[in-house]
Amino acid sequence: GSSSTAPETAPPKPVEPAALGRTYTVVSGDSLSRIAKREYGDATLWPRIFDANRDQIKNPDLIHPGQVLKIPSA
Repeated sequence: GSSSTAPETAPPKPVEPAALGRTYTVVSGDSLSRIAKREYGDATLWPRIFDANRDQIKNPDLIHPGQVLKIPSA
């Protein structure tokens, strides 16, 4: 038989989804406050979503269906 002197390697740890944050795909009729209400249970937390997505949202009142937004943890 064959034997190996190489140490056993642990399987790679799965990346925690919370560490990455979540994403949300905008649908027709959505607003940042509506998404905040759905994701956090509090519509007034919409600035968190806006701040996390300033690279693609210039005006928080103008989001478009199909946009994929980062949803930071609450």
